[in-house]
Amino acid sequence: MARTLLITGGSQGIGAAVARLGAAEGRDVILTYATNKAAAESVAEAVRAQGRKATIIQCDTGVPADIDALYDAIPKDLPIDLVNNAGIVGMTAKVTDLTAERLERIFAVNVVGAILVAKKAVEHMRAAPEKGHIVNISSAAAKLGSANQYVDYAATKGAIDTFTLGLADELAPEGIRVNAIRPGIIDTDIHAKGGDPDRVERISPMVPMRRAGSAEEVAKAVLWLLSDASSYTTRSFLEVTGGR
Repeated sequence: MARTLLITGGSQGIGAAVARLGAAEGRDVILTYATNKAAAESVAEAVRAQGRKATIIQCDTGVPADIDALYDAIPKDLPIDLVNNAGIVGMTAKVTDLTAERLERIFAVNVVGAILVAKKAVEHMRAAPEKGHIVNISSAAAKLGSANQYVDYAATKGAIDTFTLGLADELAPEGIRVNAIRPGIIDTDIHAKGGDPDRVERISPMVPMRRAGSAEEVAKAVLWLLSDASSYTTRSFLEVTGGR
């Protein structure tokens, strides 16, 4: 039986696409949401419509107690794969406009939270009858820097890249593979959340492929990294950027 997908931030965008496509591949799904329960329920219904189980759990990954509660709710003997996807972005800003409060929140969710989610996943995998794998969702911003836009977000994703390397090295001898996806310009609502709803249309012509990517295209890459087709792939980064 296929391992259950644990997807943090699974109510929208890339996480939701992974849930839907994972269900189509025969996966059951546990997905988390921070605030938008209705969106999470909608994704869960799409999973159930394909004959798979779907569980939604409220979890703000910036709150360590929420992460503990998430794993307490997962049966200890349930084999899982982790899609470490939850993340936030602030409004478009220059570095001189950043505040300590903004930095503390984005690092709490995107870095500290992601590391704690992965830590608990490893503990769970070691106790379950079958070990799973981990895909961290990074960003092309980790390499580009996102000057004048989201330097703080880019910095958090740079941290995720480094964390991916170290965790992969630690877990490779146990057969737990750890990889990351670096999405580029993907047509999701993250741009509107950053106060720049026209960003996809504006930047797409600069992408070598001359278009934005879709959440589904990223999801396919995630599922490949969690599949046996990538059985000799760990400590790697898959660019889903249209060549950017």
